[in-house]
Amino acid sequence: MTQMDYKYSLLGSAVDDYRKRPLLLQVDDTPMNLFAVLEVKRELPRRWSTLSCFRKIRLYSFLFGLAVMFLIMASYILTGDKKGLLLTPSPYHFSSLVSPGPFAFNLSSVKDYAHIKLVVKSITSKVEFGSSRQPPELKALVNSEPHMFSVVPRKFLPSVKNPCWYEEYTGNITSDPYRTNLYARYSKRFRTVFQHLRNTFREHLFHRDGKLYRMRCLPYFYIIGQPKCGTTDLYDRLRLHPDVKFTTFKEPHWWTRKRFGIIRLSDGFHDRYPVEDYLDLFDQAAYQIQGNLTANASGNPSHPNIIIGEASASTMWDNNAWVYFYDNTTEGEPPFLIQDFVHALQPNSRFIVMLRDPVERLYSDYLYFGIANKSAEDFHEKVSESLQLFEGCLTEYTMRSCVYNTTVNNAMPVRLQVGVYIVYLMDWLTVFSREQILVLRLEDHASNRKYTMHKVFDFLNLGPLTKEIESEITRSPASNTRRPADKNLGPMLPITKEILRDFYMPFNEKLAKVLRNDSFLWENNSKL
Repeated sequence: MTQMDYKYSLLGSAVDDYRKRPLLLQVDDTPMNLFAVLEVKRELPRRWSTLSCFRKIRLYSFLFGLAVMFLIMASYILTGDKKGLLLTPSPYHFSSLVSPGPFAFNLSSVKDYAHIKLVVKSITSKVEFGSSRQPPELKALVNSEPHMFSVVPRKFLPSVKNPCWYEEYTGNITSDPYRTNLYARYSKRFRTVFQHLRNTFREHLFHRDGKLYRMRCLPYFYIIGQPKCGTTDLYDRLRLHPDVKFTTFKEPHWWTRKRFGIIRLSDGFHDRYPVEDYLDLFDQAAYQIQGNLTANASGNPSHPNIIIGEASASTMWDNNAWVYFYDNTTEGEPPFLIQDFVHALQPNSRFIVMLRDPVERLYSDYLYFGIANKSAEDFHEKVSESLQLFEGCLTEYTMRSCVYNTTVNNAMPVRLQVGVYIVYLMDWLTVFSREQILVLRLEDHASNRKYTMHKVFDFLNLGPLTKEIESEITRSPASNTRRPADKNLGPMLPITKEILRDFYMPFNEKLAKVLRNDSFLWENNSKL
């Protein structure tokens, strides 16, 4: 089986059924068929003058051309063209997105306090945490990702902390081993790194019994979430530890996006990144673990205590691609999650989660990813619209279905769902033990970096450091802080904060209960 031998295809019947549905627009409270605009007819006069006829023919020709162009664009969107697929709703489209919940209000008056409070009250009344999900069987996972499971072995080298193995290299020793790597193809800033890997590739091949082998590794630990919660700062500090190595760059997003062919969320699907492309990102670290094997006939690594990390803040929560690749056999909930595949390949992995008051996280997320016209008022309106969409979904589907629903997530103007940490954490705990997941708070890290970094070192079983290195790790300036221009916008509106606190309260209460730590209620949170 070659790298690109995949069983995946876009769902047929569900997508076809969806494409046949009319696209609806909502004007005030009345849904309107978009194509009805093209069906308006006008009775023509019986007698035309030659000039009048010519002018009207030109006019109607122009209008007909616009109509044809409009139909082509509409067809392009509705057929889910490869480049625009993510701009369309998922095959499991919710009618509630066209008709919001019973407490819907006009977006032109989103500051209507009473209406917004009713929406939040409706949402919180539907929040319930059922029994733990049942993880899929290994056979089902293998059938859905046969190539990945054919590349990564079931057992790793026993003399290395990291999950590493030797893979026979059958390629041409004089050719470029990274010529097909899609990370190198699509990102200019990573090509320099791959050039260095090319230059040192042959000297790290291991010769045995007339065959060539290369060392392959997966991460020992993952920083999995959440965005705008301090993961960049944690990553930058851990990189200073002499026994910790990372991928050639932060946030490869392979598990959540690249393996599905998502390069940028706004661009739709491209070629899928095979697992070999992901493994290439660990070659630099694997070389350091391996050492100079030309002087080591046994092939045993010379730096076995080095551990490799991977930091993608999307790994914990982003399963948005599932509707395009998996059958909808679970009533709107993903049959497979990212953690199911990670666990099947690496049952002993460790994970670090950094959380933050979800209210402040959402505002920081808005300021960071917002392009133009940002303001506290605009944020308030986007929050209100997102709450409408989420509440509308809950009128028909379970809370967990709505959290994972791609259509709702793509439609919401702010990423409200990312802050419902407990939903994601509980799903991770269905396949990994509590001891394998370290959950930290950004607020604690900001006030006492030495304390949180020691917790991380202990969790990763790292040895003691010299005072100089420890000081460098804990005292360096914070990374990825809020930009000055965003700081000048000031805090969110008090009414927005109150609404969001009410929305996130039941999720925070469950999180604090599961973690047995009331600090995750964020009741006395200081601004960050």
